[in-house]
Amino acid sequence: LEKMTDLVAVWEVALSDGVHKIEFEHGTTSGKRVVYVDGKEEIRREWMFKLVGKETFTVGATKTKATINIDAVSGFAYEYTLEINGKSLKKYLENRLKTTNTWILSLDGTDYRVVLEKDTMDVWCNGQKMETAGEFVEDGTETHFTVADHSCCIKAVSSGKRKEGIIHTLIVNNREIPEAVE
Repeated sequence: LEKMTDLVAVWEVALSDGVHKIEFEHGTTSGKRVVYVDGKEEIRREWMFKLVGKETFTVGATKTKATINIDAVSGFAYEYTLEINGKSLKKYLENRLKTTNTWILSLDGTDYRVVLEKDTMDVWCNGQKMETAGEFVEDGTETHFTVADHSCCIKAVSSGKRKEGIIHTLIVNNREIPEAVE
């Protein structure tokens, strides 16, 4: 296995199907560009005469669009920025905090990462989109699903405050799971 000598950037991107690692190699003498997603080579270009530009690829089960921008800052120094769905990584992650809820829990010695996409009410667990059943209840809605033979429920209730909107709570085995901060 050839050593990653031209590794210039590494990003961790939390998507609904998991946290993905994006690595970028840029050989400024050879003009080589290599993009790895979760250790798997996605793009390899040799002998690129233009050292600046962009590389676009997809990440994860949701085939989320990602672009690495390569810009010259001065002389032979380069800056590498990652965009997800056309937004800077920072903006994308800020927006994601508003549109998703994430919980990390341990059941029978196994760790699970549960993500709720608020706009679609899709539920993901460790990279898999879950089969869910939704029902209306007195104070809101409940979305039911199963993780490792444990019944899980995401309760959605109004906060009563317009700015806060709807509060989503994950309940597993009658226990409330605190929301994770990624």
